[in-house]
Amino acid sequence: MNGNIADVKVKDLTANPAPLGLMGFGMTTVLLNLHNAGYYGLGAMILSMGIFYGGLAQVIAGIEEWKKGNTFGATAFTSYGFFWLSLVGIVLIPKLEVLLGVGFAKLAPTPTAFAAYLFMWGLFTFFMFIGTLKANRALQVVFLTLTILFFLLAAGNYLGSAAILRIAGFEGILCGFSAIYAALGQVLNEMYGKTVFPL
Repeated sequence: MNGNIADVKVKDLTANPAPLGLMGFGMTTVLLNLHNAGYYGLGAMILSMGIFYGGLAQVIAGIEEWKKGNTFGATAFTSYGFFWLSLVGIVLIPKLEVLLGVGFAKLAPTPTAFAAYLFMWGLFTFFMFIGTLKANRALQVVFLTLTILFFLLAAGNYLGSAAILRIAGFEGILCGFSAIYAALGQVLNEMYGKTVFPL
């Protein structure tokens, strides 16, 4: 050694966290939008998926993307993980009235306030979609359909339109399945060492 500091390259052997994040997002989105399309009510199944798979699993995936130096993945997965957790909070916090007998029911957002919440998520997603123009086609489809979904949900809530919300439900099912496709494509392409599902 001559006292100079040498560059050290470390090979990253950690797994790709994106399929976990995409599956957490995709499956939870499909299930919620089956509700929005009118197939069943909003119950513990959707709320639990929102907390654990849509929420916590995506936050974990986002932290793993951060460790890999992927700013886009870290921002997307962590943000949407907390979106799901905040959405569950919006549903459950007003229901604490029943348990605690305190004024929690008045904390339920008005349709206009909920539309503003959804609009902001749509705006965020639109800018993230612009980022996907440097990524693969599958990811572009996920973010484009998600942008449309948020704006449809915002419009449906603002206008009080059951028809728009139902349309949003069907569009959201497409969005969720596109994320599932992107996730399974990454997993199976890696497992088989070739392109099984084009991305």
